[in-house]
Amino acid sequence: MKPELHYCLPGEVPYQTARIWQQSRVSLAATAETNLTDSFLLLTHPPVYTLGQGGDARYLKFDPETSDTDVFRVERGGEVTYHGPGQWVGYPILDLRRHRRDLHWYLRELEAVLIDVCAQLGLTADRVPGLTGVWIEGRKVAAMGIRATKWISWHGFALNVRTDLSAFDRIVPCGIDDRPVGSLHQFLPEISMAAVQPLIVRAMGDRFQLVPRCIDVQEWLAGDAKSPTTAPNSARSTSDATR
Repeated sequence: MKPELHYCLPGEVPYQTARIWQQSRVSLAATAETNLTDSFLLLTHPPVYTLGQGGDARYLKFDPETSDTDVFRVERGGEVTYHGPGQWVGYPILDLRRHRRDLHWYLRELEAVLIDVCAQLGLTADRVPGLTGVWIEGRKVAAMGIRATKWISWHGFALNVRTDLSAFDRIVPCGIDDRPVGSLHQFLPEISMAAVQPLIVRAMGDRFQLVPRCIDVQEWLAGDAKSPTTAPNSARSTSDATR
């Protein structure tokens, strides 16, 4: 029997709240005493810009000190990106020791998840050699940036479904200035967020050979033992990869 994949659909969640949730779960999963089920959050964020740990602030076209939109520098790899309504954001918390201890492989698997989602919608998506993400007709419809702590993955991917693409005009998305950002509704005008959500869940389960089961976020935070709900100080990240 395949192991389960616990997933949560908490709706719109502030970026920093989701970040703390991830840190709490990762801190618990990374301890030797626990053996948590692989899981992921699938949610949306209010408008926010994030820069990877080594991201170049020159890719912001505005002053973050005076911006009316929050800007955070976070632990993932990669440059600046945007999250907002109309975009599904997935944060898999997977124990890569059970799968494969290879972050480049893991990035390719996340890309494959979203390529599979597009295929289920009748869209042909692919990769661009040398770049990370998922593309349709030269437009980047999905970005990803990950982190791993003791081979427990966090951060993840963002798939533009009905995203306001004008938000990307304020940045150089992922540091790529010669390729446009896209959204699924450009190719499927009637597409809805609700239609895409179960496809992501199914593709995650299929790709990682897991059986999805939806659980409440409070159950997810508790894990198989008591889990802190504030950012831990002990989560030491071992590696990352770019958006």
